[in-house]
Amino acid sequence: MSAAATIPGIGRPRRSGKALPGALWALLLLTPAFVSLASVSFYPIVNGLYLSLTNTSLITQEQDFTGFSNYVELWGDPQFWNAWWHTMWFTAASTVLETVIGLGMALILCEAFKGRGLVRAAMLVPWAMPTVVTSKMFGWLFDGQNGIVNYILLHAGLIDQNINWYGSTDTAMITIIIADVWKTTPFMALLLLTGLQTVPNSLIEAARMDGAKGWITFWYIRLPLLMPTLLIAGLFRALDAFRVFDLVYVLTGGGPADSTETLSTLSYKVLFSTLQFGYGSAVSTAMFVTEGIIALVFCLYLIRQIRRAQ
Repeated sequence: MSAAATIPGIGRPRRSGKALPGALWALLLLTPAFVSLASVSFYPIVNGLYLSLTNTSLITQEQDFTGFSNYVELWGDPQFWNAWWHTMWFTAASTVLETVIGLGMALILCEAFKGRGLVRAAMLVPWAMPTVVTSKMFGWLFDGQNGIVNYILLHAGLIDQNINWYGSTDTAMITIIIADVWKTTPFMALLLLTGLQTVPNSLIEAARMDGAKGWITFWYIRLPLLMPTLLIAGLFRALDAFRVFDLVYVLTGGGPADSTETLSTLSYKVLFSTLQFGYGSAVSTAMFVTEGIIALVFCLYLIRQIRRAQ
């Protein structure tokens, strides 16, 4: 035994003071992140809720507490419900199309073939492009006079005259959905491809050895194991689609005749065009609540699927 080991205090470092508990120390280290998150997320939400209970306006210079009067007005506002239905229609249509097409792309990219890495990289180009660039590009493609879409359809004999895609209430929203599907489907394909790669190959090989065809293998093996990833990806996409703003604002601005008006564009116009911060905050709060309900429905269904699988 060494001499240092027999002398008290030698061989062990001394600690000055009392050490902080592990949980308290971890909380102390996380405090800057909590403060930053609260300043950019929590405070704007609380402030928006407060403004929605007032008649704040930069035009009338009023800022009085009015309770739920904005929400009462909102409930009877046909413009709000028009934008709400358009937002729900856009969210449902784009999410379903992007999920189905993205799943097909993921199934193809999951197979081994020559040049697969190049195809995977090229697939992400539409998603990586800024939305404003995508909007301008589709604005030119579907231009009512000189657009290439009208040119192709005319020469194919499918139409006999140019279609004013963004000037018609029947086609404006459809073209916006097409643009969003083109841009965001690669994102869904990437998420679903990640989920497909977690499916054990041994299960697929065993099914094929038992004589199962491609569709049977997908329906009874891949799809059940992919369902949690599919629902989570659908949730992310639905919440993102519900907040659509730049695509609509650049292509149509909510027109024609408010046929493409969404809650984001409506709240923007109320807040920054009419400067009614109280009523505009009420529109934004209603949008936030709707998103919360969508997220709750997805989460409940996901929990149900997980419990059923167990």
